[in-house]
Amino acid sequence: MNRPCVNCLKGFVTFLNFICWLCGAFIVGFGEFQMMHSRFGSLITSFWPIYPANTLIVTGTIVTCVCFLGIMGALMENRCMLITFFILLFILMLVELAMACVFLVYEREMDNFFEKDLMRSLETYKNSTSEGNLTIKEDFDVVQHIFRCCGVHGVADWEGNVPLSCCTKNPCNIIPQPNWQEGCHMKLRNWFARNFLSTGAGVVSLFILQFICMCFTIPIFCQFSRNGYGYK
Repeated sequence: MNRPCVNCLKGFVTFLNFICWLCGAFIVGFGEFQMMHSRFGSLITSFWPIYPANTLIVTGTIVTCVCFLGIMGALMENRCMLITFFILLFILMLVELAMACVFLVYEREMDNFFEKDLMRSLETYKNSTSEGNLTIKEDFDVVQHIFRCCGVHGVADWEGNVPLSCCTKNPCNIIPQPNWQEGCHMKLRNWFARNFLSTGAGVVSLFILQFICMCFTIPIFCQFSRNGYGYK
């Protein structure tokens, strides 16, 4: 392969890695946006490691670092950087596949953890004083207000001591207090499912882009090694 072809291939690999880097940066930004505007983290403690915002931030950060290494390796024709990029990218793709398998295999178990966490948060809310566990109280009230639900399985979970966030009127100045009857478990689970679906679609798209980058990295690395370009 002559030098112009090598330069063309190098430019294409650099472009692919730059696109991958932009995707990683966008994923980090979107994850931060979700984390700032989501009020459910304190209610789902067992689910925290695979919370959509956390997954996006961690994955996006790793992708941006790995792709930046690929960009620099291609531009500098540095075989050490390229082989490190190839290994890290391969490991990252394996981790993404493993995460997808975990989601598929333990989907039902995750739902059980989800329900238990909500019940534990509700019991904490009921047994707290007016000044205690304010974060859980505020987050539970926000969930009930936004999703128009009450309790975990229904209004009966509150055992007669129903908070104002369950009221269907705003402001709630009616006695007896009209409350939402549907529980928050199903609505929150569906919200998480939609977020995981969009997150999964993004991860799959990123996986395909990473696979293309890896495929084009192999010939350019071999060409650099064969012709002795830039061993630095």
